[in-house]
Amino acid sequence: MKKLLTNLTFWVLTAITAGILLGHLRPDLALMPVLDEPIKGRFMGQELTIGATVSEFLSGIFISTVKLFINPIIFLTITLGIVSMGDLKKVGKVGAKALLYFEVVTTLALLIGIGVAHVIQPGVGVSTAAVKGGDISKYTKSAEAFSWLKFLGDNSTLQVLIVAILTGVVLSRYSGRERVIPVLNRVAKVVFTALHRVMLLAPIGAFGGMAFTIGKYGLATLLPLGKLMLTVYITMALFIFVVLWFILRHAGVRLWPFLRYIREELLIVLGTSSSEAGLPSLMEKLERMGCARSVVGLVVPAGYSFNLDGTTIYLSMATLFLAQVFGVELTWAQMLTIIGILMVTSKGAAGVTGSGFVVLASTLTAIKVIPVEGLALLLGVDRFMSEARSITNFIGNGVATIWLAKNEGAFDPQKMEWAFARVDVTEDILTDNLDQKPVAK
Repeated sequence: MKKLLTNLTFWVLTAITAGILLGHLRPDLALMPVLDEPIKGRFMGQELTIGATVSEFLSGIFISTVKLFINPIIFLTITLGIVSMGDLKKVGKVGAKALLYFEVVTTLALLIGIGVAHVIQPGVGVSTAAVKGGDISKYTKSAEAFSWLKFLGDNSTLQVLIVAILTGVVLSRYSGRERVIPVLNRVAKVVFTALHRVMLLAPIGAFGGMAFTIGKYGLATLLPLGKLMLTVYITMALFIFVVLWFILRHAGVRLWPFLRYIREELLIVLGTSSSEAGLPSLMEKLERMGCARSVVGLVVPAGYSFNLDGTTIYLSMATLFLAQVFGVELTWAQMLTIIGILMVTSKGAAGVTGSGFVVLASTLTAIKVIPVEGLALLLGVDRFMSEARSITNFIGNGVATIWLAKNEGAFDPQKMEWAFARVDVTEDILTDNLDQKPVAK
């Protein structure tokens, strides 16, 4: 019993359940205002938002606090990784392989989404009554203003990635780097220790996020578009348990033990509908399970912007869904155009507020055959589908890192087995496991 009560996964799962019950039974309490208006701002390169309702407030406090760790962890991880790697050509090789991997896998996700939507046709028979009542102006305006230069300017993760790479290159050529590396290692240890303390608040964040989702939108909103919801979840499950399973198998890693290893982070992502909430912990766990620090530092931040498997599936299925709703018969030429546009626009999703809707709006605007007003149909269920998107993106980036580390000979299977065997210990909220190392055989 004591072991269960000190397990963070147990508390996160309990918090999610409590959030669902509160949002369903007492939405007035879940949406009770505690601030006159939401608090928004930028700090340490991250856009931070704390909502006005009690549930948004709790979720926003946790997510915003975790966001503060993302850029420092990316900078320290990749800088130390490049310095320790030494060979700058290898850094460039890993980066090139990562971009190629991202393009191949996300394109496969795109094709799967289009294929399943074409076969099941979730949009057939759906009423368009909600189109007149939905306000989509903020999404269409954002879509019109979107540009790759703006994407880079708004995406602090990519900015920090570039700065970290340059810093690592400079330090690798600096004669006094042996004095700098221990200092950076000490700073990294302090940052990760602080992150562990913050993650104890994960149940509060998950509770607030789930209570807000259920309280505002309600389970009843799922019924009209239940077929679309079911289709999206089934497609993402197929992608994870077929495509990502095959990739991991090729790397010599079993999918189920890996998912069990990151289950705590998956529940946090589920509860908060934000992959950012688990990003720092994912980087730490991938390194702990045997992926080289240099590979983790390069692949995870870049994947957060360019390897959005779940978002790509959602965009492709939502586009075909709206075409089916409005009875638009797409020709093969138009289908190829949709694929080409989504291959580009989906890569910018992480740098845009309300990314799924904004990128979808820009795609529909570019195609010019599907009414962009149809986005109003998706307003009620988008939050529920964002959970599936976030989890798929999260798992996809973990799999990408493992595969690339294995491909580069920068993966230690012994560490992986050690980490998988001790997953229950590392989730004990009363234990600090930062200094634990696998015992050499």
